[in-house]
Amino acid sequence: MERRAALLPLLVAGLLFPAIAEGRVSWRAAVDDAEAYADGRSGSVSFAVSDQAGRLHGRNAGAVVPSASVLKVILMGAYLERRSVANRPLRAADRRLLAPMIRRSANPPADHITNLLGPTVIHRYAHESGLATFRLRSPWGLSEIRAREMAPFMRRFDRQLPWRHRRYARRLLATVVPSQRWGIASFALPAGWQLFFKSGWGSGTGRVCHQVALLERGSRRIAVAITIEHSPSHGYGTQTLRGVSRRLLRALP
Repeated sequence: MERRAALLPLLVAGLLFPAIAEGRVSWRAAVDDAEAYADGRSGSVSFAVSDQAGRLHGRNAGAVVPSASVLKVILMGAYLERRSVANRPLRAADRRLLAPMIRRSANPPADHITNLLGPTVIHRYAHESGLATFRLRSPWGLSEIRAREMAPFMRRFDRQLPWRHRRYARRLLATVVPSQRWGIASFALPAGWQLFFKSGWGSGTGRVCHQVALLERGSRRIAVAITIEHSPSHGYGTQTLRGVSRRLLRALP
């Protein structure tokens, strides 16, 4: 009886956050599986994976899509790299902008940072960070991204930040609020793996439903970018995110 009671929390956790299927497959097989799944879904699905060796795999990964709130990762990086911020500890005012923007995907801080930095600074940061074709648009949710650039960007995102702000940025991406932990964040990852991610969606309409993520275990780093347009609903889009990510993550070493 005591053993059953001890196991109950683990069983419940397994039901709420099912584990990735056991048995590693090659990235090629995982991508093929995810592509076959995406072919059967409504909407336009693109994805890219930057694997532990930095190789890029994907489906329609060059498609240009509106960024929605995925842009907020770019805004956080550009903000933290400002000369007036990079070389000092973060202040309460900085945290009041960044924490709600990333953890709850609040829009007013993104509005403020976009206006504060301006297009020139944001474009410079994005292009220097490997987002060669990124374009900031107005409103900012229409900014242009591609999965093939967002996956490598996420793989090295924290390492490009000023050293004093890396831990804080990682903590924000690791502690997105539970109500927004769908898709890739709805799984129990294999032991030792950590997830840092951000989602973007179209106000619950299904117009867009994206996720970008870094997965890390020790020195191993893998990044995923999944972009979806024109889902029948937000719920349908998050289900597609879940199906694609589940198939891709079977290749985790």
